[in-house]
Amino acid sequence: MTPMSIIIIAAVVLCALLMVTMGLRSRPKSQEDVLERMGRYASREDFLTVEGGSGKKEPNKLARSLEERVKGGSMAERVASLLARADVKMTVGEFVLLRIIAALAGFAIGFLFVARLAPALGVLAGIVLAVLGYAIPIAYLSIRAKKRAKRFVGQLGDTISLMANSLRAGYSLLQTMETVSREVPDPMGTEFKRVVREVGLGISQDEAMSNLLRRVPSDDLDLLVTAINIQHEVGGNLAQILTIIGHTVRERVRIKGEIGVLTAQQAISGYVISVLPLALGAVLFALNPTYMMGMFVWPFVCMPIAAAIMMVLGFLAMKKITAIEV
Repeated sequence: MTPMSIIIIAAVVLCALLMVTMGLRSRPKSQEDVLERMGRYASREDFLTVEGGSGKKEPNKLARSLEERVKGGSMAERVASLLARADVKMTVGEFVLLRIIAALAGFAIGFLFVARLAPALGVLAGIVLAVLGYAIPIAYLSIRAKKRAKRFVGQLGDTISLMANSLRAGYSLLQTMETVSREVPDPMGTEFKRVVREVGLGISQDEAMSNLLRRVPSDDLDLLVTAINIQHEVGGNLAQILTIIGHTVRERVRIKGEIGVLTAQQAISGYVISVLPLALGAVLFALNPTYMMGMFVWPFVCMPIAAAIMMVLGFLAMKKITAIEV
């Protein structure tokens, strides 16, 4: 492939990316449109305070078109749930558009950097990076959601104690949750602020707590939600129940921390063993590309493919071994 053809392909890809990026520009909208967009984030529990219509943004036409195409499917539901758990203020259409842009950028980078050595290998590298670019946004959301859920569970024990003390002081349950929303930092305060706002909008307390559990799936939180719902129906000393639950949650968090310390070496070993062959192959390719290219012709190309599959399987096996449920 000649340098001129590479320049032309690069220019076409960059123009396509520029057109898509220009399409992301938004225009002002009315307050009603703001509320309509808020409903797409994850449902009514994600409504935020609207401070007038000026300066607000609306999803571009391409993102709205993509959202209409995937609306109602299982993929759209999973993405919407993941966006809510990660607390990312994007619509499903915007997120799908972001993944498409990342895939195009990955293909362009892989093809342009490797096609100078071998056009066929450049196409293969472009496809690999395109798949990685398409997968990176969803992986980022998953990691962000897990970290946020971990911080939430870490705050849960102290929050339950605060709720029990507030109930003993004579506060109602709604006043107690409002106190938590003011006194406890994110993500606990933000989530309870949403619960208080939902109840203020007319949603039942049971449904608001169920929405909280959907946004932050956790066995520890499930204990709290179940106790509150049962007490709401049959009555009882909720402060005493929360005290017992708070002790249980703190003990589970402590045990999980100890298990994490004991399995940290095995977890790090899994990452090192998985990344080391890739890093070594990249160094050898940079030092002697001609020598490494001999592995990417038939039938020798089967070796790196089999090695990649075995590395992935080994990494997943090590992750499974170190994942101990409490």
